[in-house]
Amino acid sequence: MRITGDHTGLAIEGRLDVRSAADARARLHAAVDGGQGDLVLDLGRLEFWDATGLGVIMGTHRRAGRLGRRLVLRAVPVQLQRLLVATRLHRILAVEGAVADPYGSTLPALG
Repeated sequence: MRITGDHTGLAIEGRLDVRSAADARARLHAAVDGGQGDLVLDLGRLEFWDATGLGVIMGTHRRAGRLGRRLVLRAVPVQLQRLLVATRLHRILAVEGAVADPYGSTLPALG
């Protein structure tokens, strides 16, 4: 897993799973703590996330909210969009673009 960017925008590539969760959490929380306004998280090059990775995203979302910020997910891969819909987290998280439901239609997009 590799994270690039700063306190306004980050990109994750590779796998966000139990092995990379601690490093990812530290980097994402530092970005949230160090800035203002929206924190955009680009997931376009994310290959895989597991429940632990999803927990890191949700924890970052909560931390951002406590600090008056918003975590915005960008370029969410289709497989991960389906997971967000299945868990109904697409209703909680800010996601740019259309989020596909498991049946192929799209749900309302952010913004």
